Formats: sequence, structure tokens, C-alpha cells
Amino acid sequence: MAISSFFISLISIGASGQSDEIMEPKESIYNYSIQSLTGADINLADFKGKKILFVNVASKCGFTPQYEELQKLSEQYKDKLVVIGLPCNQFGAQEGGSHEEIATFCQVNYGVTFLITEKIKVKGKEQHDIYKWLTSEEINGKLDSKVKWNFQKYLIDEEGRLINVFYSSTTPLSKDITALL
Repeated sequence: MAISSFFISLISIGASGQSDEIMEPKESIYNYSIQSLTGADINLADFKGKKILFVNVASKCGFTPQYEELQKLSEQYKDKLVVIGLPCNQFGAQEGGSHEEIATFCQVNYGVTFLITEKIKVKGKEQHDIYKWLTSEEINGKLDSKVKWNFQKYLIDEEGRLINVFYSSTTPLSKDITALL
């Protein structure tokens, strides 16, 4: 590789080590749907034109207080962002509750009004199709990732393209996220 093309390659890769280039997904996130805690169908195509923040959530995790910031984020950016919490019990068995218990916990403790889905698996053989899309470059056209713990966040742009993944320690109101909204 010539030196000039080497430097061009370095410039096109952001601080995260991932390309900032927006690539078209191989399959649209809008092809997917999921059920809410109440059993209502959530069709992701209904959110075209808005950003979507997917967050795998749990009620008994050290990161659980992020529900408060997720609610604030949802309220503050309601015209251009949809926050979707996806309960998961795969990390330390920290979401063992029923759908009713999860809904009550979220409402009573954090006043959650953003979308909360049915309990799902975010990794492994029974990984939900949405998380297959979120974690597979082959499908999302952007990057491969692994869900490492509860409250990992995936931000999707208004056209259904993956923008980036944010690990649990990145709070919902951090500039890393809000700068992209």
C-alpha cells in the first residue's frame, strides 16, 4: 500500500477504530417487529424518519438507574428519537420478572413511558432477530459486535442504518449519544 493511501485509510477511521462511513444495510431493520410487554405488536417500520435507540435492560443491575436517563432522553428528543428497552435475563439473571412485574417496576421506580418489549435473548442460539441485525455486520452493513452486558445501546439513524454501539458505561445523556441526535 502506498504511504498516501495508508494515511487516507487512517483518516477515514474514527477514534473508535470503526469507519465513520455510512453503509447501507444488507437487510432493513424496518423488516422487523417485536411484541411489547402487553403483547401489542411493535413494527419498526413505523419509526422511519426517526432515530431509534435499542437498549437491553434489566431491573436488578448496577446500571438499572439508567432507566431515569433513558426516560429523560425519550422526553427531550421525542420528536426525533424512539427509545426501545428490551428486557433480557442473560446477564447475571438480573431480569427474572414477568412482563407485568417488569412493567410495574419501570413505571413505579422510573416513570418509564418509552417502549418496553417482551423479554428476549440478545445473544446465543435463541438470539432475537433484531439483535442478530444489530450485532452482525453481514446484516447491518456497518459492524459486528457482541452484547457484553445489560444497558448496551445501539443507535439507528432515520433511514434505518446502524450509527454505533455504546457499552453499558456510556450513559444515555452522555455527549457521545446526544451529539448524534
